[in-house]
This record gives sequence, C-alpha cells and structure tokens, in this order.
Amino acid sequence: MKIICIGHNYDNHNNEMAHERPSAPVFFTKPDTAILRNNDPFYIPSFTDECHYETELVIKINRIVKAIDERFAHRCYSEVAVGIDFTARDRQRECVASGLPWEICKAFDKSAPVPNTFIPLAELGGDINALHFALDINGKRVQEGFSGDMIFSPDRLIAYVSQFITLKMGDLIFTGTPAGVGPVKIGDRLVASLEGHTMLDFEVR
Repeated sequence: MKIICIGHNYDNHNNEMAHERPSAPVFFTKPDTAILRNNDPFYIPSFTDECHYETELVIKINRIVKAIDERFAHRCYSEVAVGIDFTARDRQRECVASGLPWEICKAFDKSAPVPNTFIPLAELGGDINALHFALDINGKRVQEGFSGDMIFSPDRLIAYVSQFITLKMGDLIFTGTPAGVGPVKIGDRLVASLEGHTMLDFEVR
C-alpha cells in the first residue's frame, strides 16, 4: 500500500501559502510507515519546531489502475474518508529554498492519520465532487473544505497519477488541502469530519 499526496489543489490554500496555481496536478508520496491508525496519539517529531496539520479528502483505490482515462476513473474507488497530512513546515521551507525533495518534511513516520473505516461514497450521495469536510482543534473549527473547489477533480487526479505510477488496491490518494492550515501543539485534540461523520478523533503529544 502506498500513499499519493496531491499538493496545491485548492486556490484558497495556494493564496494563503503564496503558491502559483499549477497547470497540472502536483503529487508526492508517503510510505506505508506514515500511516497513523486507531486514533492513536500523534507525537510531534523532535526534528521540527513547526508541525502543521493539513486536512484532506482521502480516496481508497479498489483495483489496479494504469494510465486510465479520466472518464473511467470513477470506477476505481467506492470509499472515501478524511485524513491529515502532517507537515514539518520549517523543514519544508528549507527543502524548497534548497530545491530538495520533500520526504523529510512530509513522509516521516505517522505523518498520515486515517480512520480504520472508510465510508462508501454511495452513503454520502454518490458525488465525489460534492463532499464537505472539516477539522476542529480543541472544539474550534479551524479548517473547512469542499471537494467541488478542487482545481483538479479526483477523477482527473487518478487519470494523471496513473500515467506515471500504477495504483493498486488499497492505495490512498490524499487529494489536497484547502485554506486554514496551521500548527499543532502538545495537548491539542483533533477531530476531523466528513459530511457530519466523525472520521478522526485523537490527541497530539
């Protein structure tokens, strides 16, 4: 199982981070060791002083996918969830400034909390482009997203990524984060939801 993460996929997030609007999807990967399950606590790594949350709609691939046409991409998933892409923001700035890869700031252990159970898309109305998700920290809403606001739709993402990387059953696609990212601190409680369904509820240590 592998994790494909999409960057720069919401205009409002690009604006808050001073990113240019991409002309094609931007993606990077996380290893399976990045997964954090069971609502286990997230431990801030010792190598960062600025660890940020990025809340994202996550798609679970349900078949082998290679170079699929966008019009058929909807056949490649049936379940969705919300996950967190934790980012060592200070280390990311160093990587960007030096033109280096992002693995140390994005792919570290337990940097991708996801729920044990994904929700069938059919139970959420069946439209991948009409889903609302959110993150609360200590009872305060800090981030909200709507999948219809993506620059590149989920089907476009699958079609694009599968040109370069074969997707397999169980692979996860983190589809990008909207505006509102920010730091976490020890003692924070994070609760992520999708269309009113609680998907994550864990503490930072």
